Amino acid sequence: MLPKRLDRKAIYESPWVNLYLDKVLLPSGKVIEEYHQLDYPKESVSVLLVNFRNEICFIRSLRYTTQKVEWELPSGGIDNGEDIITAACREVFEETGFNANDLKHIYSYNPSNGMSNQNVHVVLGKVDNTSQNEVDNDEVKEVRWLSEIKIKKLVAENDINDGISLLSLLLYFSELLPELSQT
Repeated sequence: MLPKRLDRKAIYESPWVNLYLDKVLLPSGKVIEEYHQLDYPKESVSVLLVNFRNEICFIRSLRYTTQKVEWELPSGGIDNGEDIITAACREVFEETGFNANDLKHIYSYNPSNGMSNQNVHVVLGKVDNTSQNEVDNDEVKEVRWLSEIKIKKLVAENDINDGISLLSLLLYFSELLPELSQT
């Protein structure tokens, strides 16, 4: 038997994230009276976009929460009615100005399963040419293609801090999914 929700009180609700206070029955019969649960109404997508030189597209994202300019892969929420690939195309275009192609969903995970239902889908794609449209300067400071050596240096120097980007890179550079690495 899995833990079971007995009751729920909404603390905060929005289109992006909800906070609930649940009463939960554990398999042993013990009851947790106040289990804080983060609910993400939308799933999200992270895109590993590779060019003809096997470089990966990164954005320098302006982050209010950390008050930093962060290295990240193009990522974002999946809108209602969108499938994973359509959302990946849209996010790449919005954040980089590039038109992606040959997109393939390679992995899904929950980055914080002890307290949230957030679901992230990793998509691998390509860009054949480097013609670029405008991007939203309120969200993205810079778009840059980085080599494997540069990316690993940034990781080693703790200059890539976004967990969603880090896991996507781990999958790409590792031999955990050898059919996908260095595609």
